[in-house]
Amino acid sequence: MKALGKSRIWHVYILECNGGRFYTGITDNLTRRFKQHQSGQGGHFTRAFGAERILYSENQPDKSSALRREAEIKSWPRNRKLALIQADSRGGKPGRKSAKALP
Repeated sequence: MKALGKSRIWHVYILECNGGRFYTGITDNLTRRFKQHQSGQGGHFTRAFGAERILYSENQPDKSSALRREAEIKSWPRNRKLALIQADSRGGKPGRKSAKALP
């Protein structure tokens, strides 16, 4: 249960999986979710292909916004996702946060 007046920040993230595959998801706790993916407790895709590292993440103000952004990114071709990741590694976009500290 969430405390009154305290809002959670949601994260949209892109993981690199085995074979260079990408996985895009959302969470309100990026560290916990990444550990779940690594331990095989994440989605079916990461159980099958593993989760090697977080390539990109951005903050969203609420779950609804995160779900919309996740769907948008998932609809993109690989080269557009790569451009987003590369732009983020060169300084990012305002309001977005990278999580490259995690393996």
